[in-house]
Amino acid sequence: MLNKKEVGTVADKITILAVDDTPESLKLLTDILREEGYAVRSAINGALALSAAINHPPELVVLDVRMPEMDGFEVCRRLKAHPATREVPVIFVTALSETEEKVRGFALGAVDFVTKPYQREELLARVRTHLEIEHLRNHLEALVDLRTRALQESERRLRANLLDFVSAIAATIEMRDPYTAGHQQRVAGLSSAIAIELQLPQEQIEGLNLACLVHDIGKIRVPAEILARPGPLSDAEFNFLRQHPANGYEILKSIDFPWPVANTVLQHHERLDGSGYPLGLKGGDILLEARILAVADVVEAMVSHRPYRSGLGIAAALEEIERHRGIRYEPIVVDACLNLFREHRYTLN
Repeated sequence: MLNKKEVGTVADKITILAVDDTPESLKLLTDILREEGYAVRSAINGALALSAAINHPPELVVLDVRMPEMDGFEVCRRLKAHPATREVPVIFVTALSETEEKVRGFALGAVDFVTKPYQREELLARVRTHLEIEHLRNHLEALVDLRTRALQESERRLRANLLDFVSAIAATIEMRDPYTAGHQQRVAGLSSAIAIELQLPQEQIEGLNLACLVHDIGKIRVPAEILARPGPLSDAEFNFLRQHPANGYEILKSIDFPWPVANTVLQHHERLDGSGYPLGLKGGDILLEARILAVADVVEAMVSHRPYRSGLGIAAALEEIERHRGIRYEPIVVDACLNLFREHRYTLN
């Protein structure tokens, strides 16, 4: 706790508002506080006290209860209701001794009562105590704010590094399959645009974007000759390729992402009617992120060229998702995607 000498060294920086409707009592209170080294402003009634406090908030208010027109309780209530003075501690100085009155004062936000006639040292001790508490509270708030900003900056850098790392993984995957170069980035862009159209939270969009950038990471376990084969695949080869969502999940599941990245990758080939793979999930059992990714993945894949066929064009891709709206693909996601291309002239870059 600050001792008297230490308080005296900072008192010149501390302003106290003294309020009492009796001139003699106000002068006595003001003199005591000024002798201690505080900067004191005085108010002879409640209205003047409110104006003085709101225009230039003090560090502490020492307030009489029994005043005409506007008593101390009402002054305290208004001080606590105003954003400029809400946090200023209020000490009541009063002849009241009834417990009910004190309870009322504490309920309004006062921090202490000093009963008249008061002893000088008792008054100053209580003033010092509550100024110290307020000082510690402000210091704690500043420290919390500083630490919070530091943590936010650390998280921002961590997420930026995470995105760079994931982008590097995506580039590595696509080096093995030049025919799908840029596929994951284009799917991520379209998925994010759909999510924005659906007004999803930014946090959820960020996780979705990250999942899209690595949704084909499981293809790292698929031989390059299968990925780049210009002709049709055998049943065995096709079944091998269909394992890439599960392979991707196994690669990503141990990474502690703040979003369901691994499960989104696992489910991006699932379909509402259960006809998808690898788990045959249906409807609401499929993550919303995976339902968005599924639509974006189909559209991008049909528009782009592949070793075994030329690109089919955006009209065919949109017709595919519209025809299977509510069957294979989530209706609200399909509607958002159609609206992007038909109303907002979205293009796959």
